[in-house]
Amino acid sequence: MSSSPAPSGTGPIADAAPLSLCAREPHVPADRLVAEMVPPPRFDSVRFSTYIPDPNQPSQTEAVRVLEGFAGSLGQGTGGSGKRRLFGFGKAPKKAPAGPRGVYLDGGYGVGKTHLLASLWHATPAEPELKAFGTFVELTNLVGALGFQQTVQTLSGHRLLCIDEFELDDPGDTVLVSTLLGRLVDAGVALAATSNTLPGKLGEGRFAAADFLREIQGLSAHFRPLRIDGEDYRHRGLPEAPPPFSDEQVTEAAHATEGASLDSFSPLLEHLARVHPSRYGALTDGIEAVCLTGVRPVPDQSTALRLVVLADRLYDREVPVMASGLPFDQLFSEEMLNGGYRKKYFRAISRLTALARDAGRLANSR
Repeated sequence: MSSSPAPSGTGPIADAAPLSLCAREPHVPADRLVAEMVPPPRFDSVRFSTYIPDPNQPSQTEAVRVLEGFAGSLGQGTGGSGKRRLFGFGKAPKKAPAGPRGVYLDGGYGVGKTHLLASLWHATPAEPELKAFGTFVELTNLVGALGFQQTVQTLSGHRLLCIDEFELDDPGDTVLVSTLLGRLVDAGVALAATSNTLPGKLGEGRFAAADFLREIQGLSAHFRPLRIDGEDYRHRGLPEAPPPFSDEQVTEAAHATEGASLDSFSPLLEHLARVHPSRYGALTDGIEAVCLTGVRPVPDQSTALRLVVLADRLYDREVPVMASGLPFDQLFSEEMLNGGYRKKYFRAISRLTALARDAGRLANSR
């Protein structure tokens, strides 16, 4: 962390030196992981009524209609017993019926899938403790913290489980999540998920998917795919992302902004390797803006995937990112952008670009 004074003559200087993400090593108790399974701050106030469908993409309007019906169907019966009425079925018998038990929102990045998923969570007529919302990574981390059986017991009493950014990046996660969701469906829990990949295509290009075809097909059977077409709304009709700032501008803004962090990009990437991705949300607790100097291409895929998770947590929390060095669309190599994780990388570029645009106010306020 830099604690040297900012260059003079360019604006007010905060009393305290900037914070540093590299100086933080958060520890997150298991009960916090459970309590935080709600839509993140960016999506706390979204509703179906605030989703603005692209008039050129009828699938977006159709998605709202279907999900509103899904939410309404979950309001009948009690949670966790398997006796409530679920989407696509009449009154469910004690034994869960065959067929899809949830919806799967498939589409490119930036079409509003997370907005719709959070709207579903809000619209489902149940107490917050009877519905859960989390990313795929957060779900697997919950199993790691609680253990498999305790996770099943904790989530079985829920009416709805929403899983954002559904990904299967390794065989272990494939088997784990397939088994977990199967147990939850048997308990009567409804499912909803988002991803950039259709359920039957999960894992393609990332590991030997053919070796785990049974598990992947089992996952697919739990969901009714709902395709959402369209372009990235974050860039629809908006100006191009701002060019990177200079090191001096970033440092000045960090010193002048209360609650801002200031880190060099390469040391931050190294620090992320020492912090479990489940703690990246806690890593940003209390951070009002992230200031980075010396942004450069990420050196390898493991580092890139950790950066994707950090970008997601910053986006969820609406934390602007002000940076010097290379623009964010040059973070990932051509090989990465053409590989199995390409949709994750494009999502990260999209979200970081939006946060960089938000950071313009930091420069303007100096």
